[in-house]
Amino acid sequence: MIKMKRSVLFLSALCIPAFFISGQESGEISVEESYLQESVENMIIREQSRAESREMKMIALEYIGDAISRGNTGEEVRQALEYMGLEGTLNRGRENGRLINNYPDVRRETVKYLGQMGTVEAKDTLLKIIYYDNEPMVLQEAVKSLADIGNDDNGRTISTIAWILQKFDNTNPDNLLALSAIEAFEKLGEKTGGLKDPNAIQMLIRIADGPYIRPVQDRAKQALVNIRRSQAQAQREEQQQQQRN
Repeated sequence: MIKMKRSVLFLSALCIPAFFISGQESGEISVEESYLQESVENMIIREQSRAESREMKMIALEYIGDAISRGNTGEEVRQALEYMGLEGTLNRGRENGRLINNYPDVRRETVKYLGQMGTVEAKDTLLKIIYYDNEPMVLQEAVKSLADIGNDDNGRTISTIAWILQKFDNTNPDNLLALSAIEAFEKLGEKTGGLKDPNAIQMLIRIADGPYIRPVQDRAKQALVNIRRSQAQAQREEQQQQQRN
């Protein structure tokens, strides 16, 4: 029964592109057809994301990429990404004591698509994934996606990036993760009026003078220079505004 269900889902997945293409070639898609298209797509994505095999999850991610490119950033898509993003970390499947659903490459693609979604809900999902994941390649992409989304009204995003960076710095410093964090700090600082989180500043100082390769150290030093300049500029502008008032 399980094999039959998977076969039906796989065949349905293969038929979906033809359904989309036929609608596009006809020139117009009615509201009803568009709703049906999205409903079928969401169903296939949901079922494939929960399949046991890595291959089916990667197919689900391909459809998710297509869905997002067409503006489908709804809750069902986000839930499918959250499910795959937490498999092998928070949600673990075991067989004879062996972890059987740990797919870091799936989680890496998952966090990329969450960044493309760009919603507040996607940001919250990324923060949740970061909390439970220990794979540098997943975390690097998650940090990049958080920077791309850029929403950090409560400062939680910057503080979480600083936390995960410190966690690795204490055990196994990772150059690529550090570089992703530096760039994220700069992007988020620009979007939120300056980098003010003391833990983030401390981590930049640590990277600049810590166990990292020279290019990463230099990048951290430059980020600190840029932060000082932007803060000084902000102070001058504030003083000028006060004088005008």
